[in-house]
Amino acid sequence: MPDSEELLLLDTDIGSDIDDALALAYLLAQKRCRLLGVTTVTGEPDRRAALASALCRVAGRDVPIHAGSPAPFLVAQRQPVAPQAEALARWPHQASWPAGTAVEFLRQEIRRHPGEVTLLGIGPLTNIGLLFTVDPEIPSLLKALVLMCGAFTAEGQRARAVEWNAQLDPHAAAVVYRAPVPVHRSIGLDVTLRVSLSADEVRPRLDRPLLRPVLDFAEIWFRRTTSLVFHDPLAAVTIFEPGVCAFERGTVTVDIGNSPAAGTTAWTPTAGGIHEIATAVQPAAFFASFFGVFGA
Repeated sequence: MPDSEELLLLDTDIGSDIDDALALAYLLAQKRCRLLGVTTVTGEPDRRAALASALCRVAGRDVPIHAGSPAPFLVAQRQPVAPQAEALARWPHQASWPAGTAVEFLRQEIRRHPGEVTLLGIGPLTNIGLLFTVDPEIPSLLKALVLMCGAFTAEGQRARAVEWNAQLDPHAAAVVYRAPVPVHRSIGLDVTLRVSLSADEVRPRLDRPLLRPVLDFAEIWFRRTTSLVFHDPLAAVTIFEPGVCAFERGTVTVDIGNSPAAGTTAWTPTAGGIHEIATAVQPAAFFASFFGVFGA
């Protein structure tokens, strides 16, 4: 288990599924995390940045936040709005954001700390794909890239043909998976689906100071579902507690054809592959690690 401070950048589509807000709250509470900044991606990135700022203010943290790309590389936008922004009226937040500053912010921070930064991507990969395109040296300057993206095993493909983050910008995902990052790790849908709680189970667990805005955002999410899957928090926790998942090495490819399958991820196990894929999770260990950072 790593004991040293982790320098981390978070790229997120906070404001759609509630798990992004949970992941950000975890990073704000994790004492071993030095959060260098947050960037937002996909439709209404400015409102997503406002949601991130609301959480940072509750945590008493002055974290740089930058709005990124509102649209994918080539495909149509399928996530045009941030539904949880409805809750912003109830939480102090920064209201306005310069447009499109995320990629340059990421580039500068990674170059400022070569070989030290873990980039955690928990949304569509548009910002990261743009970053790797405009500055091709950046992947080699990262310590690690950790993604909640893809579905890699047969079980994952049966659960859902195409994972949402990969599907929303398959061309960006293809760029990112081709990049030569020192540690290129993905936690896919086939594993994250194993860590979920019902709305009734999760509500009392979110009744803690830092998690109260998350609970407020979650009530908007619960209008459409009765459960919460901890997709993005699982990816975040593996950075600090890698033992909660098992990983195997291999090679990932992304379908970028003009069909409903665009964004499908395929994984071939190979000892010399550049990608690490989560293949199993210990749910009890994950929940203990996740909620443990928030105290009693």
